[in-house]
Amino acid sequence: MTDPKDVIADGRASLGIELGSTRIKACLIGEDPSVVLAVGSHDWENKLVDRLWTYSLEDVWTGIQAAYADLTADVERRYGTRLERLGAIGVSAMMHGYLAFDKADDLLVPFRTWRNTNTGPAAAELTDLFGVNIPLRWSIAHLHQAILDSEPHVPQVGSFTTLAGYVHRELTGRKVLGVGDASGMFPINSATNDYDAELLSRYDELVAERAPGLKLRGLLPEVLAAGQPAGDLTAEGAKLLDPTGTLQPGALLCPPEGDAGTGMVATCSVAPRTGNVSAGTSIFAMVVLERPLERVHHELDLVTTPAGDPVAMVHCNNGASELAAWVGLFSRFAAASGAVSSSGAPVDSDTVFSTLFREALDGAPDAGGLLAYNHLAGEPIAELTEGRPLFLRTPDSEFTLANFMRAQLYGVFGTLALGMRVLAEEGVELDQMFAHGGMFRTAGVAQRFLAGALAAPVSVAATASEGGSWGIAVLASYASANASGNELDLDGYLRKHVFGEAVFETTEPDAADVAGFSSYLDRYSAGLAAQRTAVEVLPMGTGTA
Repeated sequence: MTDPKDVIADGRASLGIELGSTRIKACLIGEDPSVVLAVGSHDWENKLVDRLWTYSLEDVWTGIQAAYADLTADVERRYGTRLERLGAIGVSAMMHGYLAFDKADDLLVPFRTWRNTNTGPAAAELTDLFGVNIPLRWSIAHLHQAILDSEPHVPQVGSFTTLAGYVHRELTGRKVLGVGDASGMFPINSATNDYDAELLSRYDELVAERAPGLKLRGLLPEVLAAGQPAGDLTAEGAKLLDPTGTLQPGALLCPPEGDAGTGMVATCSVAPRTGNVSAGTSIFAMVVLERPLERVHHELDLVTTPAGDPVAMVHCNNGASELAAWVGLFSRFAAASGAVSSSGAPVDSDTVFSTLFREALDGAPDAGGLLAYNHLAGEPIAELTEGRPLFLRTPDSEFTLANFMRAQLYGVFGTLALGMRVLAEEGVELDQMFAHGGMFRTAGVAQRFLAGALAAPVSVAATASEGGSWGIAVLASYASANASGNELDLDGYLRKHVFGEAVFETTEPDAADVAGFSSYLDRYSAGLAAQRTAVEVLPMGTGTA
C-alpha cells in the first residue's frame, strides 16, 4: 500500500465536503477509498428568520473554510506535510430547498432550506398536476409557492439550485447537479437520467399566465450521473476553499450530490433491494426499487441513487436534534453536580450520551407507556405544519430513566416507521438495510431499536459516523477512477474497491422489541392529535423573553 504521505504530496488524494444541518465535515481519502486519511469539521446552525429556516451564504463559506482548515491541520499533524494539491473533490449538502439567483448569479432571497413547510399549496397543486408526490421541501415546490404568492423576485430568477449545486458552481463555474440531488428539485425520468420532459412541459403551461416567459428547464442545473466529470477547481474556487493560497487549482470535481445520495454510497446501498437509514438533524430511509410503486403516497418521495436508479424515500424533517437537547440537559446536570468519570475527569457529553443510551436498554419494550415527539419543525408525514416537541405520559405509566430514554430513542424513529409501513403495504422487499449517523456510534443501542422499529436486520459499518463527507469523497474517487479508465458501474466499484473487505455489524430484530415498538407506534399515532393541538394553542415565540 502506498504511503499516505506520498499520496497527499503527489496530489492524488480525494476530498469530500458535506454541509449537514448542524455540522460541515471534510474527509480526505487516498488510493484505497475505504481508508480515511484525515478529517475536519465546523459546527453551524440554521436560523429562523421571518418564519423561514435559513443559513447565510457568508456562514456557508466561513464554515467550509473552517472545516477545510481543520482538515489540513489534521494532515500536518498526522503526516507532517502540507495539502497543496488534490486529485478529486466532491461537494455534498442537505438536499432540496431553494437558492434563487438572477442572471448575474446574485442571490435574490435568503436560502430557504428543506426544513421549511410553507409550501403546502404549491406541493398539493404540483402533486395533482404531475401524478407524482411533490414534497413540501422540494425546490420546485419552493419556486411554485413563490409564484403563487406573487413574490417580487420571481421575474428576476435566472437560475435556482440546491446548496451543493451552489457551492460546486462557486468552485468550478459550472451549473450542474448530480442526478440524486437533482431528483429532489424536480422529478427525474430514470430512463434518461434527466428531468422528466413531459412534466417540464406541463409546468410551463401551468404558470404561463402567472409567470409569463418562464421556461423551467433553462432555470434548472444540468443533470450528471455519478462518475461523470463535473468541472475542475478554478483558481477562484481554490482561494474560496483555502484563503491561505496553499491549495492549487486543477482538481477534478465529481457531480455535487445531496446527503441522501452520499448516505447510500457510504452504506453500499445503491443496488435494488438495498436500503439505508441516515440519522442526523433529519432522518430518512432510502430504498432502491425493483419496480415502480402502484400508487402515489404523500409519505414517499420518488428520487434516485447517484447513478440514477429509482428510489423510494421516507423523509422526516426531524431526527436526533430533540434527543440531543435532552442529552444536553443531562450533561448540564452532570456538570452542575460535579460528576466525574472513573479517571477523575469531569464527565463529558460523549460519556453522557453513551451512558443514557445504554440505560435505554433496560427500559420496557414499549417504553413503559411513555411517548416522545421529536418535532422541532413541521412534519408532513405527521400532518404537522410547525414543530412542537412533546413528552407525554399517563399517570399509570412507568416513569423511569430507562423508559424515558427508550421513548426518546423510539421518538427519533416514530415518524420514519409510519412511512415505512406504507412501503411494506406496497410490497417493497429488502435484502439489506444499513444505517449511518452519529447516533449509531454507541454500539448495540440505536441500531437494535431501529431493527425493532423496522422488524428487519440493520447493519452498521465502521465508517457509520463519518457518513456523507466520506460518501462524497468516495464519489470523487469514483469520478477520478473513471477518468483513468475504470469501467465498473457505481455498485460494482463500491463492492470491489470500497466495501470488499468491509466489516458490518448486523443486528437482528428482537421479537420483544418488535412487539414493543409496534405498541409504542400505535400510541404514538394516536397521540399526534395532542401535537396538532399544541401547534394551534402554543404559537411560536411562547415562553421567550
